Amino acid sequence: MFSTANLTLATPHDLPLSDAQFYALCAANRELRIERNSNGDIVIMAPTGGETSRRNSSIGGQLWLWNRRTKLGVVFDSAGGFHLPNGADRAPDAAWIPNAWWERLSVAERERFLPLSPLFAIELRSRTDRIGDLREKMREYIENGTELGWLLDPAERRVEVSRPGVAVEVLVDVARVSAEPVLPGFELELADIFG
Repeated sequence: MFSTANLTLATPHDLPLSDAQFYALCAANRELRIERNSNGDIVIMAPTGGETSRRNSSIGGQLWLWNRRTKLGVVFDSAGGFHLPNGADRAPDAAWIPNAWWERLSVAERERFLPLSPLFAIELRSRTDRIGDLREKMREYIENGTELGWLLDPAERRVEVSRPGVAVEVLVDVARVSAEPVLPGFELELADIFG
């Protein structure tokens, strides 16, 4: 058994995995969270511990309840994969896309990693995550079409807010963070996540 830290496997550039092969690899190893960076390297993440899972449930639950009320889009949990325009396959801890984006996808596209970057993405730092890796993922989301991204760091009680074309905004020890105007009326309450 390996440690709970992420493990990156370099892949030979002359033998890249096709999208279908990568999807099959992920499906055959459902107990792991597997991503692929834009270089084709495979990143394996062990399942999270109870505390991170609890926090992630709060994030997803709040986003889902807002979306249920507004009916503006589709919410995804940490098991949902996105095939980004740069070729990376990522699974944010929580994500959201508008209904119009979902409706444009074919049935086959909906069954695989979605061929897009989410409009809104959240990454939650656990004790074993390297902050630099998460910042790189957030930068990647933004560069590939995400309009709003939050990197939540419970240990530091901080939120790093990413948007295209502007510097990252850092919020420390706040009670809530607003997703306006990307997600109208959505505010994430941080008490359960940072408490």
